[in-house]
Amino acid sequence: MQTTILYIGRDTEITIVMNRLLNARPEWKGICVCTDEEAISVFNEQSIDLVLLGNGINHECEQALKSKFDSIKPGIKIIQHYGGGSGLLYGEIMTAMN
Repeated sequence: MQTTILYIGRDTEITIVMNRLLNARPEWKGICVCTDEEAISVFNEQSIDLVLLGNGINHECEQALKSKFDSIKPGIKIIQHYGGGSGLLYGEIMTAMN
């Protein structure tokens, strides 16, 4: 079964890298966006299993996104990922999913 992961980050270049990393694993489907509006739209249209919040998201936006996502899909797993390589990313995702 494939895990669908929504990544939200403000840096376009990092978002491109995250898209590559998330979609490199056959068990993951990564959807990567840079704006809150895109994130909410994707979240409404797709079945998301995990949300990754990347760098550049301020506390106010983070809280608003968490609240919105939880109102749509209560209990959705939301974690922060600020970089550190593909091994760390894998570990964070696997920990969150277990």
